[in-house]
Amino acid sequence: MKVGILSDIHDNIWKLAGVLAGLQEAEVLICCGDLCSPFIIGLLAEGFRDRPIHIVFGNNDADLFRITNNAKKYAHVHLHGEFFQAELGGKRFAVNHFDYLARPIAASGQYDVVCYGHNHIYKIEPLGRSLTINPGAIMGYDPVGKKAIPSTFVLYDTETGSASGFEVRADQVILYTH
Repeated sequence: MKVGILSDIHDNIWKLAGVLAGLQEAEVLICCGDLCSPFIIGLLAEGFRDRPIHIVFGNNDADLFRITNNAKKYAHVHLHGEFFQAELGGKRFAVNHFDYLARPIAASGQYDVVCYGHNHIYKIEPLGRSLTINPGAIMGYDPVGKKAIPSTFVLYDTETGSASGFEVRADQVILYTH
């Protein structure tokens, strides 16, 4: 099973369109939070039509009422609050928004894959028996460093256990090596 993983959209609808085009082979989508505006739900749902979308909330998802109401319009969109865990393609996944929570979750050894976002730093690394995945930020901005960064996402293959990062540019999606 191929699992698309993204985070920190922050209303960047232009880069999100490129990400969704680049995830056509994915069978399920995980969003690690910070959609921001409620209308992002519709863009995700329509761009990833008829395949499950699992979303956790981030610290910038303020209008939870409207995000939730928008999600109810789509049977394949699933909101999970601040934490999501499931078996996907035979792998145990845990998803939350925060980098500082992901590390102890991964260190627990309960999950094969731990996905997170928040700090906008693309990173794929093993931690104990888990693979931690921060797909980076669709937003394309590092608020701490106050600079533009690549807009990235990850495609994880449950059969091989491999994760590939991709960068979305204005006109194309390319394999991202960091």
